[in-house]
Amino acid sequence: MLRTVLTVAGKPGLYKLVSSGRNMLIVETIDATKKRMPVHGTDKVVSLGDIAMYTDDEEVPLWQVLDNVKTKCEGLACGIDYKKASNEELADFFAEVLPNYDRDRVYMSHVRKLIQWYNILVTAGLTDFVPEEEVSEDAAEEA
Repeated sequence: MLRTVLTVAGKPGLYKLVSSGRNMLIVETIDATKKRMPVHGTDKVVSLGDIAMYTDDEEVPLWQVLDNVKTKCEGLACGIDYKKASNEELADFFAEVLPNYDRDRVYMSHVRKLIQWYNILVTAGLTDFVPEEEVSEDAAEEA
């Protein structure tokens, strides 16, 4: 699911990949407006499936961090107001979500963005963060 959810540099919010054309993508906002727009080859586009968070040991994929946030918030939108929360509140929240995050390389702006993205995804009903590859590997291990 996170492979088709994109972030576009310079544009707020998250976008769903609708189709791809020559030197551009057609994306749709993940909100009630469902506004479609072209994203050209010169724009920086990143799939949420390609993002990871730094920890003291290794990088943790974003889907795992989002799943931890979902567990902490019990599947509901996050109760922290990412715009008004202090850096201490954000650090305490993120320490509960990912205890061994790298405090030197993970900035509070990253945590704010993570909470914003999580709330957008939950509001849109996109809460299945675990990739299918991981689900099938877990099922194979149990068998």
